[in-house]
Order: sequence, then C-alpha cells, then structure tokens
Amino acid sequence: MKKILLPMLFLLLIVTGMESCSGDQSPRSLFQGENSDQWTSRGNVTLKNQLLVLNEEASITLKKGSYTNFELNVMARTVDSGKGSIAFHTDQEGVKGYQVSINNDNESSEWWKKTGSLLAVRNLTKSVVKTNEWFDLQIRVNGKAITVSLNEFPVVEYIEPAQPYRTTENAAQLLSTGTFVIRSNEGTIEIKSISVTPLNDNGEATKQLEKAIDETTDPVIRLHQENFPVLDYHVHLKGITAEQASARSRQLGINYALAPNCGIGFPITNDAEVLEYLEAMKGQPFIQAMQGEGREWPSTFSKEVRDRFDYVFTDAMTFTDTKGRRTRLWIPEEVFVEDEQAYMDLIVQKIVDVMQEPMDVYVNPTFLPQVMNDRYDAFWTEARMDKVIAAMVSTGKVLEINNRYKIPNQAFIQKAKDAGLKFTFGTNNADGDFGKLEYCIKMKELCGLTAADMYEPIIKE
Repeated sequence: MKKILLPMLFLLLIVTGMESCSGDQSPRSLFQGENSDQWTSRGNVTLKNQLLVLNEEASITLKKGSYTNFELNVMARTVDSGKGSIAFHTDQEGVKGYQVSINNDNESSEWWKKTGSLLAVRNLTKSVVKTNEWFDLQIRVNGKAITVSLNEFPVVEYIEPAQPYRTTENAAQLLSTGTFVIRSNEGTIEIKSISVTPLNDNGEATKQLEKAIDETTDPVIRLHQENFPVLDYHVHLKGITAEQASARSRQLGINYALAPNCGIGFPITNDAEVLEYLEAMKGQPFIQAMQGEGREWPSTFSKEVRDRFDYVFTDAMTFTDTKGRRTRLWIPEEVFVEDEQAYMDLIVQKIVDVMQEPMDVYVNPTFLPQVMNDRYDAFWTEARMDKVIAAMVSTGKVLEINNRYKIPNQAFIQKAKDAGLKFTFGTNNADGDFGKLEYCIKMKELCGLTAADMYEPIIKE
C-alpha cells in the first residue's frame, strides 16, 4: 500500500525509540510545520487548515516506538456521522491490543459504542461529547489499569484481570506493548493535536489485580464481548449520588439510565422541576428517562417537557379499583381482593388501559400483589398473556425485564419476543445496590435475545 509522508502541522508526537530508553516522562511532540516520516498513512489522509483529516477508511500508524505505560492525548472532533477508533498496544496493521471508540453519531446502528468506549470490554451507550465539537480524549495505561477520559472526565476505568475473558474473535485484545493506530471507519474525523507521555512502571500491577473483576464468572464482560448493549434502563438515585453511580458504572461496566420519579406526591411534581433536574444532569454520562407515576402523570407534565427525556416509562401498579379505591399493588393494605380471578382480570385490564398512555416502556410488568404472587404462573394464563402482549404490539410499547421482581416469567418473555416486542433490562432499585442484571441476563440466555431485540433510546441531549 502506498505510503504518504505528511507535514504534521499540529500532530504532536515525537518518537525517539522505545519508551523505556530514556526514562523521560515529559510529553513528546513535533514542531509545527516540519515534515515527518514517522507515520504510515493509508487511504485519504490530508492536512487542511492545520488539521489532520482522516476521511472514510483512512488511518495513520506510528511506525517507530513501542509504548507499554503511557498517557495519550488526542484533540479531535467527528464531522457529522464520522466515526472511528484509536488502537493501542497494537501492531502496524492495528490487529492486536485494545481500541477506543470515536463515535458521537446518535444514529449509529451500534448505538452502544459511543466515544470513549473501550471496545468489546467497556462499551458506552452515551457520549459526553458531541459531533462537530472539539474534545480531548485521553487514554492512560499504567500496569494493568486502563483509564479513558473525555475532557478530563473519566468514562472508563478497567483493570485487566489475570484471566481475561475473551471470545475467539477478541483473543488478541490484551495488554502488552505496541504502537498507535488512529482510523476513520466512516465519514470524517479531524485531529488538531496528539501528545504522548511515557510512564514508568510503578510496580502496582499486583495491587491492581486484587481489585480486578473475576472475568471467569462475570456475566457483564460476556455481553460486551458478544457486542450486546449493556444498559440498565431503570435506575433511581436512591441511597446513591450521581457521582457514585458514575463510579459504579465505570467499575462494573454497566451503563445506567437514570429515572426520576415524576408525579403527584413524588420528588418531581411539575414541569419546572423537570427542567431543573435535566439542567443539573447536563454533561453526565447517563441516559435520561422519566418515570411517570400514578395515572395522572400525562396531564401533570406537558408533552414538550416529557419529550426532553430520552424515553418515558411507567407501570400499571397504581389504579382505581372497581369500588373507587386507590390501589398500589405493592402495598398490601391497599389491595382488596374479594374474588381472585376477577381481581386478576382487573389487573390485566388496567395494564391494557395503561398502554394508551404516552410512554415508551412498560416497566415492573405483570406485577402481582403479595397475596397472589406465590401463584404467579397460574394467574398469568396464556389468554391473559396474549391480551397484554396484543395491547403492547398495537401501541408500539417496549417490555421491561425487571431484575428486582424477576418478572415477567420466561413464558411471557418468549411470547413477547415471538410477537416482535423490543426489550429493556431494568433494576428499579430501592437503595444504592443496583446488582448486575442477573435475572435479565438469565432471561436473555433462556429466550435467545440478541442486540436487535433491545430498545434503542433516542438521545436528546
């Protein structure tokens, strides 16, 4: 393949051989305006207005120098739907090692691989930076720890364990040593500067391994490796702050969609409070969902404000029974069962009615009150399941698989899948413990759910 030698006006990366030769830990850069033969360029790579422009399927590869511990800073922006990646600890062909995603395209088919993703290890469902805007992407490798930051905000903190779980396709995705490759897979990526700081081996790898997740048993890494979106669509800030939730997300590799409870008697009760909440959440790495509470929520909040969320969900656990009594199914004192079969039919009808509300996802699905839940499978007959699923199909709703209550059951999920419904995984946590979507992942395996079966939020921010 033809090599193009580029005058690297603002490409800041001096290579003086192996990183360990001098022990120098200062940033290494090129002088402005000098030519360089230290990069191999493939495809349509140009210098334009003092910017390095990588057009579709173009790449640059560092020819000399091998880095083990380092801090790499790239100032870049994606143009429109441009997307690509940065590979490190890789070879001249960019085959081995890890890749960090550059992708701010909310229309991307693989919507769970946003900018900053450590691809197939810690995929991110939301980018904290935007297309056509400059951002600083920092990749830091020290011992077994890989940290990815965007504009100095950490988005990935991964420790490679002693026994990493890798599929055959990703077998070479391991820490070692190597060069850097920056590529554009689609559209255009512009680069303003690159700098690298070699780091000395601090001997902390052993301590880091003690904090690593055991990937021989971890189900989350398996989802990432099979290219499945890893998102908990139903998380509340209960007993935990946004900062703590973000740290937990980076640790476990699970993305979170935060949902405030919105309705009469709940933390958010009007449009003004919604807008205040969303303003406070700007720049956070969370997808933003709204939980509509009670049956009054559609009239309590304006459509304009509801549409500011990435999606809206509600459940059918609150309703008025046949005698005009307010019912909340999770509170035994508010459940009045005189005829169990008739009450079950009432629950089903209330669920069907809720499908007419302006929400996207039906959550806490098929929930039964405590007095009936021990016979869940018996009450949820084929006919009742079919009635609810038909209502969901006709209104285009999405079905949550709920980790907290372990509902719906496998039979309901299989029917929903066969009917073409999309799914979300949701915790609905009552405190600061979100768990790891264990029931959801179990049902995914039993029912054969794939990435195509999962609901794609429409990111608004």
